[in-house]
Amino acid sequence: MRKELEGWMMELKIEELWSSTRQDDWLIAENCYWNQVSDANRNLEKSLEMLNPDDIKHMNVETFYLFLHDTYFVWKYTAKNRLATTRAQLKRHLTDITTLAEIQNELFSFDKAQIRTGLEIASRIRGLGIAGASGLLSVLFPDYFGTVDQFVVKSLLRINELNELENLVRMRPEALTLADGVMLEQVLRAKADELNRIFQTGTWTPRKIDKILWAYREKNENSPSLNKKLKFEIT
Repeated sequence: MRKELEGWMMELKIEELWSSTRQDDWLIAENCYWNQVSDANRNLEKSLEMLNPDDIKHMNVETFYLFLHDTYFVWKYTAKNRLATTRAQLKRHLTDITTLAEIQNELFSFDKAQIRTGLEIASRIRGLGIAGASGLLSVLFPDYFGTVDQFVVKSLLRINELNELENLVRMRPEALTLADGVMLEQVLRAKADELNRIFQTGTWTPRKIDKILWAYREKNENSPSLNKKLKFEIT
């Protein structure tokens, strides 16, 4: 089955999937995500998918810190050196744990429709930039947020029909700004809403869309987007 899915991905480019109105295409693409999760991380991935945000909400701040340090940061930062540097930043909260408690409270009290507010709150956690902040929001509130990072940007750059393409090519994928994060979250929400309308369901979420884009991250497709990138950079 894994080889069949990989073969399907080789045939169907992300730009073709993006315009597809066949739900089977999207379901297969979502399954491809799991084929690319390492065995070492699979249990962690599954546990976060089953996460009850109320459990995190009602943690005392010390337990919340341990959740970030031992679970979330391990999931988000798979490179050992990156995990070490971000954890070092997180540990600075231990000098004044009340600040982290305030952030924890705000994470569960803001209006989830307000993308910017959510990213601003989560990025106040030391060690989290916009990518890391969006990842935490996607774990806690997958119906509202997806993880927006360099892989999402690079996959979206292959979709020439996107109205946001000009803004995408001007982003620095490995150093996303707050404005970048807001725009990317809007793209994920819009696609999830579109699929739910087309397929008459409520199961598609921004988190599922970001997983699909991540699964396409290593495909070296020749895309006219690259020509547009050059055009936008010159003008």
